[in-house]
Parts: sequence; structure tokens; C-alpha cells
Amino acid sequence: PPPRRAPRAATATPPAPPPPRETPAAPPPPRQAQPLPPPASGAPGWAWPVRGPVVSAYGAASGTGRGIGIGGEVGQDIRAAASGRVVYAGGGLVGYGQLLIIRHNDTYLSAYGHNDRLVVAEGDTVERGQVIAAMGMGPGRRPQLHFEIRRNGTPVDPLGHLPR
Repeated sequence: PPPRRAPRAATATPPAPPPPRETPAAPPPPRQAQPLPPPASGAPGWAWPVRGPVVSAYGAASGTGRGIGIGGEVGQDIRAAASGRVVYAGGGLVGYGQLLIIRHNDTYLSAYGHNDRLVVAEGDTVERGQVIAAMGMGPGRRPQLHFEIRRNGTPVDPLGHLPR
């Protein structure tokens, strides 16, 4: 019979290292979405929407007396009084001509009536001071902007909110 070999001493072989892990890919950068108006309910920083004299005071006119009339010239730039999103743009509300309504946050809206031409559309995000329309003719065939501020849907006197 063939000679027997002595059993070898068991040697522990270290386990093979795991294969290198792939570094997870960095998440894609966040999409640059249109900014929404701030969710806070505080008053935005208001600016005058147009330069000109106040030609009708808050509450003075019947019908659209829920704002002020600011005089100027036909075609004069109308600017957003505060940043927000355009929630209405059109001529469907009688007595306001071409009208824009901007939602600034959960509490405040502003309205701009008697425009000759609208520069922005529903859904657009606008910045304070951005041109949004051109002044048109108001009551009495005078060029003017009808400007309203609404707090929780109720008209308030814009002169109490605009800088002096």
C-alpha cells in the first residue's frame, strides 16, 4: 500500500476582501422651479405701481371704489407693487378694462385695472418693480391705473400700505 501522508496543519486563509463598492452617484441638482410667493401671511414690501397723482381716493368711486386711481399717460409702464404670481389676466370683469391680479402670499392680492396692454400672463411669476402692463384709459376717458390691495379677500386702502 502507498505510504500515508501526515495531514497538513490547517492554515486560516483570510477571506478575500469584498469587491470595491461603487460610490453612489450624487443626486441630480434640484430643478430650478419658478419661485412661489412666500407662504407667510405678512404684508409684502409694497412699492408704487406707477408714478403719478392719486386722482381718486379709496372708496371715492362707485363700483370700482375699492382701490385708488393713479393718473398718468396712456402707455406708461405699470409695475408690480410686490413680488408674486399672476392669478388673473384679462378683460372679463366689467368696469376694470384689462385687469391683472397678483397673489403675493396667502393673505395679500393686488389688482391693476384699466390697462391698455398686458405684458404678463396668468401663471407668470413677477418681481416687485417688474413691468406688467401699460396704462390705459379709466373712467371719464382719463388715463389712469385702478389699483387695489386685498387682505384675505377684503379691499384695504392702498395708501395705508404704500411708501409715503
